[in-house]
Amino acid sequence: MIQGGAGTSTNMNTNEVIANRGLELMGHARGDYRHLHPIDDVNRSQSTNDVYPTSIKLAMVMSLQKLLEEHRLLTQSFAAKGREFEHVLKVGRTQLQDAVPMTLGQEFMGFAHTLAEDYDRLTESIKWLNEINLGATAIGTGITCDPGYAETVRRHLDDVTGLSFETAPDLIEATSDAGIFMTLSGILKRAAVKLSKICNDLRLLSSGPQAGFGEITLPPRQAGSSIMPGKINPVIPEVVNQVAFSVIGADATVTAAAEAGQLQLNAFEPVIAHSILQSLVWMRRACNTLRINCIDGITANTERLNLQVASSVGVVTALTPYIGYAAAASLAHQALTTNASIAELVLEAGLLTPDEVERILRPERLSNMVPFTG
Repeated sequence: MIQGGAGTSTNMNTNEVIANRGLELMGHARGDYRHLHPIDDVNRSQSTNDVYPTSIKLAMVMSLQKLLEEHRLLTQSFAAKGREFEHVLKVGRTQLQDAVPMTLGQEFMGFAHTLAEDYDRLTESIKWLNEINLGATAIGTGITCDPGYAETVRRHLDDVTGLSFETAPDLIEATSDAGIFMTLSGILKRAAVKLSKICNDLRLLSSGPQAGFGEITLPPRQAGSSIMPGKINPVIPEVVNQVAFSVIGADATVTAAAEAGQLQLNAFEPVIAHSILQSLVWMRRACNTLRINCIDGITANTERLNLQVASSVGVVTALTPYIGYAAAASLAHQALTTNASIAELVLEAGLLTPDEVERILRPERLSNMVPFTG
């Protein structure tokens, strides 16, 4: 993959392979170029500088379509868990400190929605990849190219691939510009970073099982230690984290390679192609293994979650519209120092009636699944 010459090595080799296969089909010996020549016939109306970028764009579209399918299935898995955990109340957190209550279902549905956003962004990039510069030849002027070649080959590409290509309106610009590669790489990095953040959350939520959050249990996939019996590690999220790190690095490579282009050609498209195509494949496999080997098997530790909510001072936030911020803050301080529940302290202070406390602190209200009104 890594070569000088902007892909000429790959293109010349491809011309020879096609020519020799053509000779075989014609009943001639390989290398008998009198009948079919790699340059005069196969390369006719073409240059590396329009064929190579077109071919890698096509490869990226095909690989991106496979990634999108796995990404869609992963999003559906998170959404399914969101529905499964719809009524499982838990303590939300900001800055790793206890915040207000929510449901585990809301948390997983949030994961699904953030992935869906990236699915849309990745899909949008296909239309930009489908703009090609075939017919540009060396620098975009179309020298030695048959006048009907660009439109003819575009039409044939549509028929062969089932995609919808269009010839760039400015072939000189299209031959020298690597903007679409930076765009795709940047979108891939965004998707990888957001997926990695979700995996960070999964590792935190499953930490323990005794001395951590312990809110969810990930399916065990391998022994976690050669010295600590029974230890299980979150290996699948850790795999996805590492894929994300690689995609981030690949984006830096693509950025540097795009910037290094000079005048009418970017000579560094081989490393751009290698970086993006690897990121596409690794992301696809990461989505697949995360879905199959992790998300689909996650279970909620409901007893622990219920205990955390019952003893959480975060529920006092739900009382502030009724008793005021100052009184709520005082109750929170008392709860932390005495380990008493917020409900008990409110009733002892005579701030609300038992019926009011029960209504305000209902799980569906605490998670705002039923909004506060009045």
